[in-house]
Amino acid sequence: MSGDFLDRAAKVRADEALPLDRLVPWIANHLGVTGQPEVTQFTGGASNWTYRLAYKDADLILRRPPAGTRAKSAHDMGREYRLQKALKPHFPLVPNMRAYCQDEAVIGAEFYLMDRIVGIIPRKNLPRGMVLPPDQVRHLCENVLEVLIALHRVDIGAPGLTDLGAGTGYARRQIDGWSRRYTDARTWNVPRGRGIMRWLDKNLPAEGPLCLTHNDFRFDNVVLSPDDPTRVIGVLDWELATIGDPLMDLGNLLAYWVEAGDDRIGRATRRQPTTLPGMMTRAEVIDYYCTATGRDPREMIYYQVYGLFRLSAIAQQIYYRYHKGQTRNPAFRNFWAIVHYLHWRCHRLMRQAR
Repeated sequence: MSGDFLDRAAKVRADEALPLDRLVPWIANHLGVTGQPEVTQFTGGASNWTYRLAYKDADLILRRPPAGTRAKSAHDMGREYRLQKALKPHFPLVPNMRAYCQDEAVIGAEFYLMDRIVGIIPRKNLPRGMVLPPDQVRHLCENVLEVLIALHRVDIGAPGLTDLGAGTGYARRQIDGWSRRYTDARTWNVPRGRGIMRWLDKNLPAEGPLCLTHNDFRFDNVVLSPDDPTRVIGVLDWELATIGDPLMDLGNLLAYWVEAGDDRIGRATRRQPTTLPGMMTRAEVIDYYCTATGRDPREMIYYQVYGLFRLSAIAQQIYYRYHKGQTRNPAFRNFWAIVHYLHWRCHRLMRQAR
């Protein structure tokens, strides 16, 4: 497979530049990596800021929270670093952690460094020029789901993993937490969401088996092999990972899963290549996961509503920063409209559950 398909960063946004006069000496002192790096920025994410620091003898990724962060718990770089470091021996697809800096004086925020995983990241579309036939697309889809299933089978009682989350009461905390975050970040131009929040509260399922959950698992958070783009070689963006409900993790994935047969507005919100010929539908994803894990697919209406509402809260938190002038990234300008659409989908699913 051609190296032209490798994921690459772009020019750093003007208002998100790193203070290299302080950062470069810090890296030299803590990692022994010297010289002046070529700095670029990844533009695919809408939450934490991610940079590539390409040195002559090292290829590093830096992650830091965005400016104007309201919910520090959602951008805890120290926790994200420690979680991945603890998980790496049990789930090798985690990147290799290098260093964490709590001192905000270095770049204006806490941050951590990790080794770059060189590969292909399937963002909204496959890289330009990459064409996979439907059977390979299907194989890719199955492999991505198998990675999620493997994560959910990690022994959470293993050394280093027992304190990654509170566990018991997870579903209740998620419903209460995302309801509060949505309400706190609400602006005048989005729904109040009270009906959805009441429905999620009233229909909260009994607690089942808990596992390690990623909570942002989707195509653009996996890295594919340059030699075989159907094989996953890395999983990124662990900021929301914890001990939790596996079906909530699946519901989160389904919230991003736009099908080729979805309506025009839905297709316009697509941010991963799930409309390619050969891709599973949401119903097929549910069937595949539930067959592999022994879960009842009928449970998934609740978890799909949860995933869509949670995604609306994430979109609204991002839009809140744009609305308040804390970021000027034009990609966030119309996130308020996405919130309306996600709530409409929630209500449609809720009617099916009656």
